[in-house]
Amino acid sequence: MKKTLIAATALTGIFASPLMAETIGVSIPAATHGWAGALNFHAERTIERLEEANPDLDFVLTTTSSPSQQVSDIEDMVATRNIDALVVLPFESEPLTAPIQRVSEGGVWVTVVDRGLAQDGIENLYVAGDNDSFGRTAGTYFAEALDDGAKIVVMRGIASEVDNERVAGFEAALEGSNIEVLAMDHGNWNRDTAFGLMQDYLSRFPEIDAVWAADDDMAVGALAAIDQAGRTGEMIVVGGAGMKEMVARIRDNDATVPVNVTYPPAMISTAIEMTALGITGAAPVSGDLILASELITPENAENFYFEDSPY
Repeated sequence: MKKTLIAATALTGIFASPLMAETIGVSIPAATHGWAGALNFHAERTIERLEEANPDLDFVLTTTSSPSQQVSDIEDMVATRNIDALVVLPFESEPLTAPIQRVSEGGVWVTVVDRGLAQDGIENLYVAGDNDSFGRTAGTYFAEALDDGAKIVVMRGIASEVDNERVAGFEAALEGSNIEVLAMDHGNWNRDTAFGLMQDYLSRFPEIDAVWAADDDMAVGALAAIDQAGRTGEMIVVGGAGMKEMVARIRDNDATVPVNVTYPPAMISTAIEMTALGITGAAPVSGDLILASELITPENAENFYFEDSPY
């Protein structure tokens, strides 16, 4: 997705003054896995905080388990609640593009989070982690840490722009490394799907040096399959998003989980806050806000471990 600059004032204290009465719809995936659970956690608490700070600011929050349900939820927000703005994390990119475009053309401010749409220029604001960096950081680690000729398997996420960007960054980082990618299939950011996929990989490949699971829920599934197959110690597993379970293993120098890559679910809070700024005129907001990924290592893991976090 095209990257542009974003202009906005600091968020601190901007909700101390009254804002215009506005209704903001928020549509996000249901909490079917850890990262989405944390996303819901942050969305709910941000909405509570903003409604308390400004009673004239109204929110409609829906969670979805399918693209068709999400389209229906959004259409209902427009028809029955007359929303002024929509903050949406698309369940999938392609099926949501045309419906969100219709909402935007109807005069609703649109903020897209995380999974970009299949067409550029529809949204007013895009808030996401740096997906190219997310994949590139993991790929660079493998290129530097693994031996020449190492064999790896890859678990992709749900088919989306996010997934495409992550894989492109990962593959770019591996270029010239002589690392062999044995297989690359969709694990759908789901523990159970990843468990079955890892079982398949283990049965097909007698030698695997590393697993890239482009999400920590998939990494949990992969680790369970490796343990069940009795192949612990043969390979490392690198996930992503900074699940506290993974961060704890890194902090404790677990040889199977040496590093992780950040991708904060709290980005939904930033998206909601900045949408409120944008539609009320409290600050000039436009373009893309991309949150950089970082490599979590045993040396810095303590900085990324939060005991009270839901994820």
